[in-house]
Amino acid sequence: MLFASPEAAPAPSMTPLAEFLGASDPENFLTAFLVLYVLTNALSIIVFNLGFARKLPLLKNVVIYALMLFGNIFITFLAFTLPIIESLFIAGLVLGIYKLQLRRHKKDVEAQPEEDRS
Repeated sequence: MLFASPEAAPAPSMTPLAEFLGASDPENFLTAFLVLYVLTNALSIIVFNLGFARKLPLLKNVVIYALMLFGNIFITFLAFTLPIIESLFIAGLVLGIYKLQLRRHKKDVEAQPEEDRS
């Protein structure tokens, strides 16, 4: 039979970050999961605040962040084999550069005299 072989099933290929944390070792899996979960949450919050957040009431912010923390549990499982952390890092970097340039542009526009703004 095809499935009755005594050999162990091949391990899925993991991202370099998961490999670095030792996620392929069953003894280190929980530690790797917790580190990836914290990184996923931190980067998700940064990307959310840089790109999508508006001024909301406190209760709505609590609901959004609670749902984000809950949803990131599932995303963390994907982060073992997909470059989720790396993508969030790049998105945060791009959005941070965009916000910096936008702030710099607004400061330059405000510094110009009114008649030169045409």
